[in-house]
Amino acid sequence: MSNIVLGIATSHSPLLTIDPSYWAQRSEDDKRRKSTYLTDGRILSYEEIEAALGAPYAAEATFENFARQSQQGQAALDELSRIIAEAQPDILVIIGDDQEELFDKSHIPAVALYSGEQIIMFPRGQVTQNMPEWRARSVLGYAMDAAHRFPSSPQLASHVIKDLVADGVDLSVASDVVDPQKAGFGHAFGFVLKRLCSGRTIPCVPVMINTYYPPNVPTPARCFEIGRSLAKAISGFPEACRIAIVASGGMTHFMTDEKFDRAFITALIEHDEQAIRGIPVHALRSGTSELLNWIMLAGAMEAHDVTYSKYIPVRRTPVGTGIGLGFVAWSPRSK
Repeated sequence: MSNIVLGIATSHSPLLTIDPSYWAQRSEDDKRRKSTYLTDGRILSYEEIEAALGAPYAAEATFENFARQSQQGQAALDELSRIIAEAQPDILVIIGDDQEELFDKSHIPAVALYSGEQIIMFPRGQVTQNMPEWRARSVLGYAMDAAHRFPSSPQLASHVIKDLVADGVDLSVASDVVDPQKAGFGHAFGFVLKRLCSGRTIPCVPVMINTYYPPNVPTPARCFEIGRSLAKAISGFPEACRIAIVASGGMTHFMTDEKFDRAFITALIEHDEQAIRGIPVHALRSGTSELLNWIMLAGAMEAHDVTYSKYIPVRRTPVGTGIGLGFVAWSPRSK
């Protein structure tokens, strides 16, 4: 039988793929944003946030701090990469969100698994014109500069699909990338495969959650339950494989909420199921919704404990817009 040897949760922000000299370009995007979602449910423009809060983070929104935080982020990614290499997984199960890369608004499934023979990336760098410089550079970090191909594990995928359906999880299933110039895999998956695998080619099974697009966004409680079912299905795979589960995305953005992020990581460390399942739906919108990927992973990690965590609150502007960068690893609990 298979063994879940590792759990990993990682932010995949563009900031982690570009030089800190480009972070200021993202700051200008923050200032133009008319709808920034806060964890308390409010939706405010940059001007409204500034009017309400003033500029409490002016001392943090500097190139010198960006450079320091960029080094911290890369060091955390290096550590996750080292942990994965040490665990020597045979297969990665990657939980991520799709932002109109493989799916589009004609069909956005709540939860989907991919059972095809190859992971083929959507080549955004080839099909999108006039990208800002930071975006063009981030495309490289997401392996979306071309239709790169990575191996998948259709055998594990088929087994997991069958077991999840038997366990009452309603799934969509994708089994092919027909034309990557029109649709393919996106940043949540490319970031993990390119940045965290240390140059090693590891077959993967993509699990996709619709975190961004109402009305069919799964609740935190439902994601947690599916995570439980996912772990049971993986553990029941009859081949003797070492399997790691990776959640890609998060944490709070585009308004950094350090208190919220740190409380969430504490809940992961303490296996506080009630706190994790009970996160209000209104707190998980826009980019922050990617924490649903972490919540599904948390449901799968009940027999594992957090052995590494790092949090970096990035404030790109004086008002505090930006992103919380989070990195967590779970290892099997000692018996």
